[in-house]
Amino acid sequence: MSASGPQPPRAPAPPAPTPSSPKAEQRLQKIWQLRGPVAWALWPASLVYRTLVALRRWLYHKGWLRAEHPGRPVIVVGNVIAGGAGKTPVVIALVKHLQARGLRTGVISRGYGRSTQDCRAVRPDSPASEVGDEPALIARSVAGGGTVPVFVAPRRITAARALLAAHPDTDVLICDDGLQHLSLQRDLEICIFNDQGIGNGFLLPAGPLREPWPRAVDIVLHAGSAPPRGTTAPAFALQRSLAPYALQSDGHQVPLAHLRGHPLYAVAAVARPGDFFAMLRAQGLTLERTEALPDHYDFDSWQRISNKHIPLICTEKDAVKLWARHPDALAVPLAVQMAPPFFDALDGWLNQVAPGYGAARPPLSSAPA
Repeated sequence: MSASGPQPPRAPAPPAPTPSSPKAEQRLQKIWQLRGPVAWALWPASLVYRTLVALRRWLYHKGWLRAEHPGRPVIVVGNVIAGGAGKTPVVIALVKHLQARGLRTGVISRGYGRSTQDCRAVRPDSPASEVGDEPALIARSVAGGGTVPVFVAPRRITAARALLAAHPDTDVLICDDGLQHLSLQRDLEICIFNDQGIGNGFLLPAGPLREPWPRAVDIVLHAGSAPPRGTTAPAFALQRSLAPYALQSDGHQVPLAHLRGHPLYAVAAVARPGDFFAMLRAQGLTLERTEALPDHYDFDSWQRISNKHIPLICTEKDAVKLWARHPDALAVPLAVQMAPPFFDALDGWLNQVAPGYGAARPPLSSAPA
């Protein structure tokens, strides 16, 4: 899906703005839903961003920037909007589906928010601060289904090479995020949308889009009632819900029904914390206090503000960091459901590419990382 050619220094993708607080993020989300005065005031800046995005894609298309393929089928799970869309639960669901098909699967990621910058394997017990909270969650969630290697690196092709060097029998690679990481060639792109779709349709910072939509992708998963306008790829509904239980740090499950009628202290450091709180309340839970923190917050200096005797409840992504200092916290997993036709489409693609790659694997690129 990308051109090849001489490899100059890598050009980073234009970064998305990161609100400094959950309240700022909530205000920004409201601005991004309408073409109001603030959005129009930011629109000239979005034109500059659009130009940079188009220029970078053109450089890859012309071969002035080089994209590489790791030599195994690559599935990229990503989005074109800023903020949470549920990519990581989808990655976990895909890994489990591929395992059920008998395919040896590996996961690669950038490892956003980690304190390290090297390429490394992610173990089920790896500290989230060193590998990123989402890769840590993936490694822990798939650990019970057999060996599923997870590697992180600033460049996904570097992570892919390291993973395949350590696990050469891998059949399929899944890239958690990276739809805009054009230096990694991919075979299948899955684009995920939350229920807000493309918002006002503007690019950052005037709207939520990281790149213009519509764009060519292979499959769209959408949490809203309908796919975003302009979608031409096969689109399937994505349903998100909380698991009926909370996890303790030792892995034991506590049914949510047992928590009803008790005051709870809910904390969330995700892109849309309000959604998590609303889902808890929809389960009949009583939230005496809620605390929204910036996405990927590290919890290193976080302290409870309320009575410590009130049970602490959080997202599973937050728990991989929170349990180190608050092992009594209860983590509620987010479950995703995709309609059977989605898996039919995925299996149809796998039936075409996976056997060929398994029978005669192409050699890995020897270009330097």
